[in-house]
Amino acid sequence: MLGKQVGDLSKLAADVKKLLSSQKEVLTKAGLNFPPGVMDGLSQLRDTLDKLQPLITAQEAENARLRALADTAAVVNSSLDLTTVLNEVMDTIIRLTSAERGFLMLKNDKGELEFRIGRGADRESLDNKSEFHVSRTIVRTVADSGEAVVTTNAQADPRFSAQESVVGYNLRSIVAVPLKVKGVVTGVIYVDNRIRTGLFGERERDLLSAFANQAAIAIENARQFQQVNELKTLLDNVFASIASGVITTDVQDIIVLCNRAATGILGRSEEQLKGQPLTEALPAMGDTFTLMLNKVKGEQRPVVGHEVRPVFSDRGALNWSLNVAPLVNAGSMKKDGDQGSHGLTIVVDDLTEKKRLQGKFEVFKRMVPPAVVERLNPDSLALGGIRRELSIVFSDIQGFTELSERLPAEIVVKVLNRYVGTAAEAMLLHEGTVDKYIGDAVMAFFNAPDDQPDHPMLAIRAALRMRDDIYALHEVMEPRFQLKFRIAVHLGEAVVGLVGTKDRLDYTIIGDTVNTAKRLQENGIPGKVILSEAVYARVKDHVIVNPLEAMKVKGKVQPVQVYELVNLK
Repeated sequence: MLGKQVGDLSKLAADVKKLLSSQKEVLTKAGLNFPPGVMDGLSQLRDTLDKLQPLITAQEAENARLRALADTAAVVNSSLDLTTVLNEVMDTIIRLTSAERGFLMLKNDKGELEFRIGRGADRESLDNKSEFHVSRTIVRTVADSGEAVVTTNAQADPRFSAQESVVGYNLRSIVAVPLKVKGVVTGVIYVDNRIRTGLFGERERDLLSAFANQAAIAIENARQFQQVNELKTLLDNVFASIASGVITTDVQDIIVLCNRAATGILGRSEEQLKGQPLTEALPAMGDTFTLMLNKVKGEQRPVVGHEVRPVFSDRGALNWSLNVAPLVNAGSMKKDGDQGSHGLTIVVDDLTEKKRLQGKFEVFKRMVPPAVVERLNPDSLALGGIRRELSIVFSDIQGFTELSERLPAEIVVKVLNRYVGTAAEAMLLHEGTVDKYIGDAVMAFFNAPDDQPDHPMLAIRAALRMRDDIYALHEVMEPRFQLKFRIAVHLGEAVVGLVGTKDRLDYTIIGDTVNTAKRLQENGIPGKVILSEAVYARVKDHVIVNPLEAMKVKGKVQPVQVYELVNLK
């Protein structure tokens, strides 16, 4: 503006001198003369204004650049989006330098420069890497030295004229400056003109360097913000995918965060949990829960594995395991080393299904020897069965039906449990598998699921142990509860395996051998152990027996030879 005004004054001075010169003769004839030095003064004024105009114009241009630099620094620092910042930087570079092309490269995690964005003279995008034809020598020089480079004509510059890229791409005016953050080079800004020489000088270099200092900080802030957002997204995804419920509270016990698993376990939505007091969000779990929370907050020490059993009207009783720890901020360490509490972190695991399965497993362990349970491979268990030789033990209580008719059910159940419990324990002690309880009867078998080469003797020992334990039980029972029992041991092939559906399975045995064992027990002698001929043939060298009359049993045409087991030899 001022340069134009000075130019106008110079022109006005020239016009005034011309006008006075044309009027000089007229004034002389009229006897009038110009004051001395008027014409010379006008000439000097014009010369001074002519000299002053380009200086003022240049200064105004410099001021405009500085204003633009200040304005653009504010623009590039107004956003934390990396793409937006890079676009603003490149648009500003082209506007400040009037370059034909501009490129920006940033160092990656390996310290290698990567092309990030390019602009043309009309600010069109040069994102195609095939257009990324620059002097790599100049770029490397700037990146390695951390100093700006400017050349008015790379073709004639002895530093670069021999470089293939300069010759091959017909590069002429070039300026490249480093992007630095805390003295460390993070990238390079490169601009050039492939047609004009002398376009860039020290002024453009210094201007671009000043802008690069601002741009480097803006770009680094945007990159760090992007990294923080990516990390936050990752942590959010991890937080959401944790199978355990996670809840955090502030110092007022108000819920601040909760993950997807927590909403499922608690049966409430995220909106219903966030901002709510902890005591309202969690169902009433008794005084022990409140005491535990106070202990964690008071002692600033975590509590692990605190089990509670909340009851819901629509879900019934559940089993939860709680891990509660003080929420601390490592950055707020106090002088005494205490980090200070910022609330609580509560991890909730729903153990309801696990407890249910554990209960079933405990029942199964009471039916199968622990050693067998440990060796079972779930992957090998499938519907169906295999035929194999088994030793089977059947026992029942004689007179139990009559007892159950004249005593209260509660007493009957207690008596029954003592008898069948004694029988089952004798089977398990000798590694037998308790198949089932049928009223007052107990059935067990040997040689499955694991091979037991001496299964006949295991069955014999289990039967004798059952007999002796029941006699011992009678010693501590009231006479009216001292019932007779019948035990039979048989041997033969049967099908053993899983029977049922995928949702409900029984590990059992079926076949004629099972039926025969049951018939022998039903026709046995109260208080005695009966052996079939098949069993006796396998153990006769190890047992003492009394031969009995052949027994007629249902389902068999010929009577079955049986023996009373007296003891082991």
